[in-house]
Amino acid sequence: MKANGLIRTVYGNYWSVAILALILLVLFPLSMDIFRLNLVGKYLTYGFVAIGLVMLWGYAGVLSLGQGVFFGLGGYAMAMFLKLEASDPVSTAIQSTPGIPDFMDWNQLTALPWWWQPFHSLPFALFAVIAVPSLLALIISFAMFKRRVGGVYFAIITQAVALILSVLIIGQQGFTGGVNGITDLKTLLGWDIRSDSARYVLYFANAALLLGAIVLCRLIQQSKLGTLLLAMRDKEDRVRFSGYDVAMFKVFTFCLAAALSAIGGAMFALQVGFMSPSFVGIVPSIEMVIFAAIGGRMSLVGAIYGTLLVNFGKTYFSESFPDLWLFLMAALFIGVVMAFPNGLAGLYESHVKPWLAARRSKATKAAARVAPTAPTHRPTAPASPAAAAGELGLAGKISSQIA
Repeated sequence: MKANGLIRTVYGNYWSVAILALILLVLFPLSMDIFRLNLVGKYLTYGFVAIGLVMLWGYAGVLSLGQGVFFGLGGYAMAMFLKLEASDPVSTAIQSTPGIPDFMDWNQLTALPWWWQPFHSLPFALFAVIAVPSLLALIISFAMFKRRVGGVYFAIITQAVALILSVLIIGQQGFTGGVNGITDLKTLLGWDIRSDSARYVLYFANAALLLGAIVLCRLIQQSKLGTLLLAMRDKEDRVRFSGYDVAMFKVFTFCLAAALSAIGGAMFALQVGFMSPSFVGIVPSIEMVIFAAIGGRMSLVGAIYGTLLVNFGKTYFSESFPDLWLFLMAALFIGVVMAFPNGLAGLYESHVKPWLAARRSKATKAAARVAPTAPTHRPTAPASPAAAAGELGLAGKISSQIA
């Protein structure tokens, strides 16, 4: 019984994830050409950041305005491996120093920096995608949360970190590619990632990873840890007085959000073919918060829909109204937040779900009125031997009188 209850708890409310999987894995690939599908794949990389913000902001109550830092670090870790593979001595023979990335040669570097050397290995690059952002998140969050720095102060600090890192990347042009970033990424272990078939494979891999991340976060939400995160968000002092280390819960959630953002950055570098500091700074970090706010900061699936809606709007408005698209995006964000304070997921909970429940109840009552009522027959209890003998005796007397 306990195992069955656990199964119902874990899998009973996953229909929304199943619908999202159907849209991402079936509807979009069948209805879009490869250009638009690759564009959707780019949008979905931001979805990793959005679901990380749901866990961090929606559940733990910690608002970060610097998630672009971790998105960018994950993307740069993957881009460094791809750039080294594209910078073999044969492909860079025309450079003054063959075998190093082109932007290093332009900046008169004559050797590959030591900290670039490990990125010749794909396993190390994949490890760095997760480890480097998580380590930075651990340092920042441990230093802040152990001193009980939170709220708007923590949000401002994360903004400062985003600004510092973007300035550092731009300033170290010879090592990072500067404002242009790391570009011209071509192959992954000899596999051309620019072909149409590769774009299909990368899209499906990205969608599968995103759905897996949603399931992982949903499991965390349904565990005791998720309950403690909600309690910590609403009554932090009460959780602390109950003996729990609130700071370490926040550290864990911040590192989880950083790791998810980094995975999105790595997939972005693979699908788009470049990584630049324009995805690290304050503006992209605030845009990522908007994705979660429009989708619903308490809903993992809603955050994905919010990400798709905002980016579809950005693409449509910039193509159709190139002079006004920024104003239209601002109007979209302000209108959604004012009309639906809890995002698209809140709209479903407050309007769609009650409407569906009312329709279901009305259909059930109508079916009950139409269905015929079957007659009920109560079985008679068998008579006792004495009563049976009495009945036979009475019947015998009546029959003898009639005769």
